[in-house]
Parts: sequence; structure tokens; C-alpha cells
Amino acid sequence: MPLPLAPIAGFALRYGAVAVAAYAVSRHVDRGFRDQRAEDALDDLNEGLSLNRDGDQANVSGRYRRIIRIGDNGPGIEVDISGFGRVKLRRVSPG
Repeated sequence: MPLPLAPIAGFALRYGAVAVAAYAVSRHVDRGFRDQRAEDALDDLNEGLSLNRDGDQANVSGRYRRIIRIGDNGPGIEVDISGFGRVKLRRVSPG
């Protein structure tokens, strides 16, 4: 019984194109670094979402922290999502 290559070839071309694109992107992206000051700031955030406005600046911060377990005493994983952002708007003169 012959093996139908047309469906397999389409599948291989699609995933091959994705692999080549991922490789090309990975060659152009700089390796990140960890800033300990930013890590400490994220650890100090309170849980929940907050918004502060002061004149022409708005600050947003939020943290979501939960422990997810399989069963009552089973293995678990801690999920800690935190972030902050700043938006500054100011008028500039033309020219």
C-alpha cells in the first residue's frame, strides 16, 4: 500500500517554515538580563490592582498570586504575576 506523501509534505512545509522563522527571530533578539532593583520592586507590590494619578502622570501596578494544587495535599505550583507601568503625557510646543 503506497504512503500518501501529499498531506505529510504540506505538514512538513508548514512546520519547517515556522521553525525557520523562529530561528531567524532568535538570532536577532538580544539576550535579556535581570535587574535586581526591578525584581525587588515587583516583590514589594501589594496583591490586587491599583491606579495612581498625579498631574500629567498615571501609574498602574498589579499583582496576582495563587497556589494551584492537584488534589488536597498533592503537588502544586505557585503562580505570581506582577507588573507595573507608567504613562506620561505632556504638551509640547510645535516646531
